[in-house]
Amino acid sequence: MDFSSDTSAPAHPSVMDALARVNSGQAASYGDDEATARVRARLCELFECDLEIWMVGSGTASNALALSLICPPTSAILCHEEAHIERDERGAPEFFTGGGKLTLLPGENAKITAETLTEALARIDHAFVHETPAVALSLTNLTECGTAYSAEETAQLAGMAHAAGLKTHLDGARLANALAWSGDSPADMTWRAGIDVLSLGLTKAGTPGCEVIILFGDMRARLDALKARAKRAGHMPAKMRFMAAQAEAMLHDGLWLRLAGRANVMAATLAADMLKLDGTRLACPVEGNEVFVHLPDAVASRLSQAGAKFYPWPGGSYRFVCSWATSEDDIAALTSHLNS
Repeated sequence: MDFSSDTSAPAHPSVMDALARVNSGQAASYGDDEATARVRARLCELFECDLEIWMVGSGTASNALALSLICPPTSAILCHEEAHIERDERGAPEFFTGGGKLTLLPGENAKITAETLTEALARIDHAFVHETPAVALSLTNLTECGTAYSAEETAQLAGMAHAAGLKTHLDGARLANALAWSGDSPADMTWRAGIDVLSLGLTKAGTPGCEVIILFGDMRARLDALKARAKRAGHMPAKMRFMAAQAEAMLHDGLWLRLAGRANVMAATLAADMLKLDGTRLACPVEGNEVFVHLPDAVASRLSQAGAKFYPWPGGSYRFVCSWATSEDDIAALTSHLNS
């Protein structure tokens, strides 16, 4: 009954098999290996465009390095006040940008609205020396409340940012879940919607640890700058073929999206079962693999005492996360304690 996080789940067997296969013979270091080249080629096919990539071992490194490419030390990044880069990365974006500031925006269910962004963009004044003007917009999909931006919503916000001269970043730690929920294509959800830099998360999807920074459009020219920043920050894996093997396995035959879809179905099942209990209500819509729910205190205590793992969340709700490995039996075991 571990619903604490999708990072608590094991790696998918296909990924472990891929790691074993690549663990043979010699291979070039620092991303010059054949497996990494194959991953780049596969991502070009998947996203229907030319792109450049760099792989790192954590979402924090992926986000912070990506943002460092589009925000100098004297500028700011617009993001939601509940964004992962604000709440859960210990100042890494500020550190990697050399002092760039996060400007926080409100919004229900952790989503930025067009109205809120309009107001924030109108306040930017590059000529006012005392201000820290925003030069980038960072979105999160799924959001920190488990909700999803559609391709249309992303395109609207990114279009507004571009019109104001800002670059755009997407924290896609759970992008697979957002895609599985919306049915949008990876291209439509990202570069076609105006995203310049993507942090594509595969760890939560089912790898031991692989995140891919993807550069679209004119950002491709910044690959050497990204590599230099990665090296300086200690995020230049010598044996990148092992990261590439993880990515290659997940991207093969749509495995990453199938696993995300399974996790989403389990979350929807869990939410439906919980809502059968009096005094229970959802804090946010379930649009991915996370359930944010208000539970009676006695029920939350009973679940904890029974060994269930989940997190209390700001605002008084509780977060339950399903993964690719969550089963119907796991759901049944948890819900059996709701009324006991």
